[in-house]
Order: sequence, then structure tokens, then C-alpha cells
Amino acid sequence: MEFTLKDGTTSFRFPVKPEELTISRSKGYETINMLEYGEFDFAQGEKVKEITFSSFFPKEYDASYCMYEPVPDPRVAMNILNTFLVSKKPLRFIISNTGVNVPVYLISHNTTFRGGESGDIYFDITLRTWRDSKVEKVGAATSGSKSGSRTDLKKSSKTYTVKSGDSLSKIAKLELGSSSKWNEIYKLNVKTIGSDPNRIKPGQKLVMP
Repeated sequence: MEFTLKDGTTSFRFPVKPEELTISRSKGYETINMLEYGEFDFAQGEKVKEITFSSFFPKEYDASYCMYEPVPDPRVAMNILNTFLVSKKPLRFIISNTGVNVPVYLISHNTTFRGGESGDIYFDITLRTWRDSKVEKVGAATSGSKSGSRTDLKKSSKTYTVKSGDSLSKIAKLELGSSSKWNEIYKLNVKTIGSDPNRIKPGQKLVMP
């Protein structure tokens, strides 16, 4: 089982396998305090996972615990981790012979020098899994529409221009399929027609049901 970090151009294998690795998972939530009712928790989805482990960079190769040889110089190995730490691009963390192969950020590593073990460098690492943020803009203009334009949600009303010889019954027959629906036209156009539905004038624009 090998532990590897890759940034696309650099692949770094840890020379000593960690004794244990911890993956922390948790669900995000928001707590709302409502007067007279107390606190309520509202779930907000899964949080980013954290992966932590500890190991060391040995100064000399030892077959009893080293994964390969020659082992990298501890100071060189720490410089590689520092490069990963400041990188703005996600890395890939792989553990061979397992299902762990995930994009991560190296967010912290702590270094320890122990007396009596001159040259060896001990470290603690914390990784956070990375995922692309895809947020759909609400109300964004659709393809082909002008920037800043708004969709008119109002249904456009159909109108009819009165011609010579027209009556509401005739218009209802032509436009609505039944002369008996003349009253529906009249109700929508009382202000235009006036009190007498039989006195419509050529040129008047009537709103149709």
C-alpha cells in the first residue's frame, strides 16, 4: 500500500507508510433560534472531507519500514510538501490497492524534529477533498437573448379592429366560434363601446377573450 500525492507534473510517494489515516465526514447544518420555540437545525448537505495522517521522512533507508529506496532527503521532501501547500490547483491523493483516488488540497502540515534522531523529520498532514463549484445563475439570460433583457411573463392580449358592418355577434362568431359569446367581448370593452353594445364603430380596437 503506497501513499502518493500528484499535482500533474510532480508525483511524490511517501517513503514511510503511516500507521493510521483518518477520514472525517460530517453534514453541514445551520441552527436557527426562533423566539419562544428554541433552536432548529436545518441540513445543508455534506461538508468537505478531511484526511489526516502522520509519518516521517527518514534520513537513512531502513528496509523494515521504508517503502522504496533510495529515500528522498528529508529537507527536499519537506520542500515538495511546501510547494503543494502553496499550490492553488488541486492535487490528487492516491492510496494504492484501495478506492482512495481523490482531488484534494494540502491545507496544513506540521513538522517535528526529535532529539536523538538527527536528520529524520516527522510531520502531520491535513488534506481536504476538492469539488468543483457549479452554481446556476437564477434569472440568467438564455442563449441568443440580449444582456439585461427580461422575459415578459404577461400573456399578450389579442385584439380585433372593428370594420364597417360589424356587430358584436358577428365578431363573436368569427373570432370565438359562437355568436352567443358577444357578451364576453362586451364585458371586456365596456369603456370603449359605451352603454349600448349595438353601437360599435369602425376603427375601435376591442380586446378579445
